[in-house]
Amino acid sequence: MADRIKSHLDEIIKKDIQIGYLDTTFYRDDFRRRETPIKANATDIPFLIEDKKVILVDDVLFTGRSVRAALDAMIAFGRPNKVELLVLVNRKFTRDLPIQPNYIGHSVNTIHSQRVKVEWKEQGMKKDSIWLINNINK
Repeated sequence: MADRIKSHLDEIIKKDIQIGYLDTTFYRDDFRRRETPIKANATDIPFLIEDKKVILVDDVLFTGRSVRAALDAMIAFGRPNKVELLVLVNRKFTRDLPIQPNYIGHSVNTIHSQRVKVEWKEQGMKKDSIWLINNINK
C-alpha cells in the first residue's frame, strides 16, 4: 500500500518521496503472548528520519497497539519532527490506546468479534479486496 501511495504522490507533487519499511514485531506488547510466534519481516529504512515529517502507513487501524509499536521502533532511525498516520481501514470504537489517523480510506463500525481482512493483487490475489468477517467462535 505504501508503494502505491508513494507512486501517486511522486506524480502529483513531482518530487521523489523517501520510503522505508519498518518491522514492528519485536516492539509489540503481545510478541511473547501468542500461541504461534509472529514471523518477523525485514526493516528497510536507508535514511535517517531525524527532524523529518513521517507518515506511518497501515492497512487496518484496530486497537492502536501496532502504531504504538511502530513509534517505538521508529526511534532507532532518529527523532522525527512530526508523525502522521494513514490507514486504509479505520475500525472505529475499538481502541486500546488514544491513537487516531490523520488520513483514512474507509471508516467502519466494528465490534471485537469481527475481523477486517485486506487482500492485495501484489500478494497474488485476483483483485484488491477488503472483507469484514464475523468470527462465530467468539
